[in-house]
Amino acid sequence: MHKENMEYLKYLKRTYERIMDELDVGLHVVNKDGKTILYNKKMMEMEFMKSEDVLDKDLLEVFMFKKGQQSTLLRALEAGEETKNEKQTYFNNKGKEVTTVNNTFPIIEKMEIQGAVEIARDITKIERLVRENIKRKKESKFTFENIIGKSSAIQEVIESAKRATRTSSYVLIVGETGTGKELFAQGIHYESNRASRPFISQNCAALPDNLIESLLFGTKRGAFTGAADHAGLFQQAEGGTLLLDEINSLNIHLQAKLLRVLQEKKVKRIGDTKETSVDVRIIAHINEDPIDAIANKHLRKDLYYRLGVVTLFIPPLRERKEDISLLAQHFILKYNKLFQMDVQKISEDVLQLFLSYEWPGNVRELEHVIEAAMNIMGDEEERIERYHLPMQYRAKWEAREEVEEKDPLFKMKAFQTLSLKDQMKSFERYCIVHVLRENNFKISKTAHVLGLSRQSLQYRMKRLNIEKE
Repeated sequence: MHKENMEYLKYLKRTYERIMDELDVGLHVVNKDGKTILYNKKMMEMEFMKSEDVLDKDLLEVFMFKKGQQSTLLRALEAGEETKNEKQTYFNNKGKEVTTVNNTFPIIEKMEIQGAVEIARDITKIERLVRENIKRKKESKFTFENIIGKSSAIQEVIESAKRATRTSSYVLIVGETGTGKELFAQGIHYESNRASRPFISQNCAALPDNLIESLLFGTKRGAFTGAADHAGLFQQAEGGTLLLDEINSLNIHLQAKLLRVLQEKKVKRIGDTKETSVDVRIIAHINEDPIDAIANKHLRKDLYYRLGVVTLFIPPLRERKEDISLLAQHFILKYNKLFQMDVQKISEDVLQLFLSYEWPGNVRELEHVIEAAMNIMGDEEERIERYHLPMQYRAKWEAREEVEEKDPLFKMKAFQTLSLKDQMKSFERYCIVHVLRENNFKISKTAHVLGLSRQSLQYRMKRLNIEKE
């Protein structure tokens, strides 16, 4: 019988531990001596610790607290103090900062405190994001003068963006990754009458749905366990500009909620019943064709219409290759300052290699190539040569040259041919222009023949630079 009782107790212990580890909140229990007796899996994840680092150890041996602050667990243990939804920032045994919202209470038996329990929710990521947003606001401000390029393709977009500074209309900026969309967003903000107000940027693809919703709209204390009063980015950007990057990565439910805020200019925190008016200009980025994004259900059509009052299409680097030399020189000057070097230019050989490349990563990729090359240059070297370039680029270009030597027609057959994406774009333009001419440039009739809506045809004409003849 005794053996059966022991087995049953072991079973209860295993079940109890399993339940504790399945909880979506951190659980930390100390005994009356301040030593940890229970520490669940979620708490380990939140505090970046292992159970053996904490169990049976004194709390203050493991965790450090800022000057003037005391652990909520110790307050419960020593003073019998109960806390609700209290934010606490402290450090683990490796010095890593942790921020939690805690509910803490003492364990009292026979009128004496026998221990204390803490139930915690992690808000470390939210706190870090808020600090990063504040930091970004204080960092260098970009204007249109910071956009490098003399090509007609980029200058046309700059002129359109400058005109957008006169109003507070919403702006949608379309462009591939690495084309410099945020430079245009900052240019619009800092050359508008909102320049003295906040500019806050948030990548919508960087966070899970529940976190991005809390971050955008804010939370009210008690909305969920551990929720505290927290202003969202809409309220933090009051009077200024909120930049939403990769808007097409936001789920459809949140897009609907975002649309409502844009239309009514009012925001309601999660868990709140009261709406607050906001005056915020929204600039959104999208890294795919909006029509494709709508067709693929990545973007709500009504949100596109609301955001795209002003739509800017940033050309990829392969469509503005005359700017490559200017951009390369700009990045050389930038990294000369950072690396305390005196590089003067790129060689003619390297320039020709750059001009023959399609740059799928756009301006950002060009910058990374320049930075990588300067990292391996000697202190006395003043010109970037082919052998300074990253190995993967040299290998690619050398393979091309080897093929050219064996087949002189290869360059004409392959490297002067557009990429598949550009060929499709060229063919699309040809088809639309052909049908427009057949119908005397009547938009409605042309749209009907092509099986498009009038709005879709007008969007494509703008994207492909098709003007009425």
